[in-house]
Amino acid sequence: MAEETALRVEHVRKQFGALTALSDVSLRLEKGEVLGLIGDNGAGKSTLIKIICGYHQPDAGRMFVAGQEVVLRSVDHARSLGIDTVYQGLALINELSVYHNMFLNRELRVGPLLNNRAMRRLAREHLTDMGVNIPDVSAEVAKLSGGQRQAVAVARAVYSDARILLLDEPLAAMGAKEGVLILDLIRDLKARGDVSVIIIAHNYAQVLDVCDRVNLLQHGTITFDRRTSEVTVDELTELVVAEYRRRRTGSGS
Repeated sequence: MAEETALRVEHVRKQFGALTALSDVSLRLEKGEVLGLIGDNGAGKSTLIKIICGYHQPDAGRMFVAGQEVVLRSVDHARSLGIDTVYQGLALINELSVYHNMFLNRELRVGPLLNNRAMRRLAREHLTDMGVNIPDVSAEVAKLSGGQRQAVAVARAVYSDARILLLDEPLAAMGAKEGVLILDLIRDLKARGDVSVIIIAHNYAQVLDVCDRVNLLQHGTITFDRRTSEVTVDELTELVVAEYRRRRTGSGS
């Protein structure tokens, strides 16, 4: 099982001053699996993602990548182990071309000069390989749709040798047509089988559509772990709504 488990998090805790963001989180991600991470606002989903990608260090707990225990020192350290994140902000530079964004901070050079021809060619090959239709990779990123921009950010991570990809609400504020593009991209990644994905999402129908399993994060811990084939949208909604009501009323049960 260790060979098939891409990521394992054990008993992770994170506190910010008096606020306990995560109290006892254990999570696993199998090789080639797409895991949906859901929960109410403020449940700690983004904090957990930032720990997995090396942005935050946990106060307690352990993490294993491909069966080996790791202590992440930074985001760059996590990337060197094949862990990359695509946030809502995307970290794209609007004024640069698609292909320059694809190779941002990883530029190809011939001596001191940028090898623009090679970067254009490889960007086109990478996007085509992932089924992303962007007619002109020399166009500024600012001219792309939201879905195309998200696809560029995902493709950049995948072709920078990411084996664990963390997607923080990739479908937020996206129209139906653009959302379909990203859902198809996630399906294609799953079909490839060499990239494991954790996706934070609030649309439970989409979670059940593209994910293999779903985890619910509540009051600082994972309270629900089920295969998506075994759960319905109504069940997930009721679990989250019940927690919201509990917090509003201050009930302990």
